[in-house]
Amino acid sequence: MIEYKQLTAADYAAVLELGNRVHGDNYLTPESLADYDQRGRVGDINLNWLAFADGKLAGIRLTFAPGNWDIDGHCSPSDWPVPPEQICYFKCVAVDPDVRGGGIGRGLLERSITEAKKLGCKAGLAHIWMQSPQNAAFEYFTRCGGELIREHNKRWYDLSINEGYHCPVCDGVCYCTAGEMILKF
Repeated sequence: MIEYKQLTAADYAAVLELGNRVHGDNYLTPESLADYDQRGRVGDINLNWLAFADGKLAGIRLTFAPGNWDIDGHCSPSDWPVPPEQICYFKCVAVDPDVRGGGIGRGLLERSITEAKKLGCKAGLAHIWMQSPQNAAFEYFTRCGGELIREHNKRWYDLSINEGYHCPVCDGVCYCTAGEMILKF
C-alpha cells in the first residue's frame, strides 16, 4: 500500500538520499532542498509530495509554484499555451527503482497538480532528462500528458561544473539534454 503526504523538513534526509541515488550525487543538497521546498509553498498550499511504501520513502515530487521559478535560457515562453503566471514548474521526481512501474510517479504528479490548480495553474512545465535510463523520464511524462516543446542541450552542465553535481550517465560533468515539456491541466 502506498501512502502519500506532503513534504516536511523532517523528511529532508530521506529525500536527499533518494533524490541523489536516482539522479546522481549532489543533484539535491541540504541547501537546495530547503530552497525547493519553499518554492513549492504559497500560504498553506504545498505542491511538494512524497510517497511511502511500507513506511519507507518510495518517491518524491518537488514542484515550484508560479512566480517561484526562473524562466531561463532553457525555456521557450513564446511556445507555451498559457502565460507563465499560470504555470507551475515540475522540478524533480524520483521513484525508488525497487518500486517503479506501480503508478507512484503518476500519483505524486496528480497530487501536485491538485494543489497547483488551487493557485490558478492551468499547466506545468518540466525539463525532462532525455538520457535517463531507457528514456524512462520522457516516457513517463508523455504518458501523463506532457508535450515536448523543444530540446535543450547541456541543461545540467553548469550545475555539474559549478555546484558539484555528478551525472550518473555522463560519469561526472553533465552533457545531457533536457526535453522542455508542458503538461496542460
